[in-house]
Amino acid sequence: MVSFGMKLNRRMGWVALVLVAATLPGARVIRADDDVDAATKAKIAGYDKGPASVDVSAYPATIQKDYAVFRQRCTLCHTLARPINSDFVMPDEWSRYIKRMMHKPGSMISNANAKKIYTFLVYDATIRKKAALDGKLASAAPADKADAEAKIQKVIQESAQ
Repeated sequence: MVSFGMKLNRRMGWVALVLVAATLPGARVIRADDDVDAATKAKIAGYDKGPASVDVSAYPATIQKDYAVFRQRCTLCHTLARPINSDFVMPDEWSRYIKRMMHKPGSMISNANAKKIYTFLVYDATIRKKAALDGKLASAAPADKADAEAKIQKVIQESAQ
């Protein structure tokens, strides 16, 4: 069994390795999008050119706090515009994306932070990306739609507390 301390030490080791490697002549830091095809890189570049913030002033206080965590953690590896402008709107899309980002060296996204980021992104999708969310829900299989709607409802209920 791996303890929290061992996980932290490994993560900090990766961070130190990345920082040291980045200072070597000719070295480059591996970015999250280095392992994708040209079409995906072009799509990502489009996301990166969009708005780089969200006006959360009308969102519940808990979601505003989650946005601060999202903004702080996600900009360690890429622009904030990337997830804000992506076509992800379904809870499972966000869950997969966040889990993938958690495992990137240097992301420094803890389980607690991941939950806050997920909560913000799911809530935000119900407000800013409502049309896209409704479209994906309409085309989802009945079981997938019910699952997504239950996850969305849970986020909305928890944010109201």
